[in-house]
Amino acid sequence: MAYTYGTTKWEQAYREMVEQRTAEAEKPYTLGTPEWVAAYEKLIQEDALYKKAAKPWEGSVVIHILARPESGLERDLYLFMDLWHGDCRFVQLVPPEVGQKADFVLTGQLERWEAVISGELNVIKAMMQGKIKLKGHLPTIVRAVKAATRLVELAGQVETKYISQLSSAEIDSFRNLLAEIGAQFGL
Repeated sequence: MAYTYGTTKWEQAYREMVEQRTAEAEKPYTLGTPEWVAAYEKLIQEDALYKKAAKPWEGSVVIHILARPESGLERDLYLFMDLWHGDCRFVQLVPPEVGQKADFVLTGQLERWEAVISGELNVIKAMMQGKIKLKGHLPTIVRAVKAATRLVELAGQVETKYISQLSSAEIDSFRNLLAEIGAQFGL
């Protein structure tokens, strides 16, 4: 059954899917899977350093990972973070039309995001160098550099299996998962 984003049924079905996958999946979680996103959300919500650094922050942020079909990422992924004055209301995968409307959209190739999350690439420098494209007000992000940096540090704390590290069988499984949840949730 396909759900419509923004409805109670979508939210309920999405949360149930995430809970089930989180209960069944083994760590490390593959980047971009619902269980990875849920682990990231939990880290943000429980992190005192982020809460303090993000007190002045208002707005939604989307990590937009561009499709890379040869790695099993058949379509773009949008990880939507609803952030408000130090609180993380939620982090979830969302449909493209929702992700593109966020206050801030950071778009990059899969390899760039893997480098950012693993700590090999600084996200602020990546934006300044055009390696990660920003839709939104750059000075606002720069003013919140401690909060942005902490979000990246927290992403790096999730036990992660990077998509570039997947075996052929894992790529097929990842591709099938994204097709299934994509059809079900409009992703």
